[in-house]
Amino acid sequence: MRLDVEMVVVDVLGTMVDQRTGIARGLRALRPYLDAAAVDALVAQWLDEVGKAQRAVAEGRRPYADSVLFDLAAARRAAARLGFGDEDAVRTLAASALRPDPWPDAVAALDRIAARHPVAALSSASRDALARINAHAGLRWHQVLSAQDAGTAKPHPDAYRLAVTAARCAPGRLLVVAAHAWDLRGAAAVGLRTAYVERPVGDPPGPSEPFDLHVGGLDELADVLAG
Repeated sequence: MRLDVEMVVVDVLGTMVDQRTGIARGLRALRPYLDAAAVDALVAQWLDEVGKAQRAVAEGRRPYADSVLFDLAAARRAAARLGFGDEDAVRTLAASALRPDPWPDAVAALDRIAARHPVAALSSASRDALARINAHAGLRWHQVLSAQDAGTAKPHPDAYRLAVTAARCAPGRLLVVAAHAWDLRGAAAVGLRTAYVERPVGDPPGPSEPFDLHVGGLDELADVLAG
């Protein structure tokens, strides 16, 4: 299968990077004796809290706030569960969320894709957060788009319209790549084409989800885009 698109729009958190890694390192630095199950539980709570906050923004149930503030709030609660209330410790822990590792296929496959197509990152993370995340993970884009510029979060339609405006082409000429079915549903509702990429974590699509592509990883996506 060959997809004729003008720009590839890639989700970052969960799709290009494993959000759990940076947070887990931050927790272990705070409490080195924590076992793996305790770390996993705290990371899951953190990501769930941030996800709920961003969905509330997208649905208009709370005003827009920088994603860094959501991580700071989640870090404060995680630190409190571990018996820490010191603000310096909380801020150090919150900063760990900005240092996630890329998935093993992310850097090389992104280079392959970017050699043939303009690539934009589109995320609910703020501009400052994306700069730090991308720098740590070694990811390179032609353009970075933050839902901050629309004053919302994905899956609000205005977040995806940022990509349409940036590309200056019809929505159907853009391909959105994500490991979250909810994200791709939001993109499809605006008329963008969609590619689901499998990750160990994320939101897999149902058996009848009408996405344009379903690939096992970014290398497979690069092969498809290369024709």
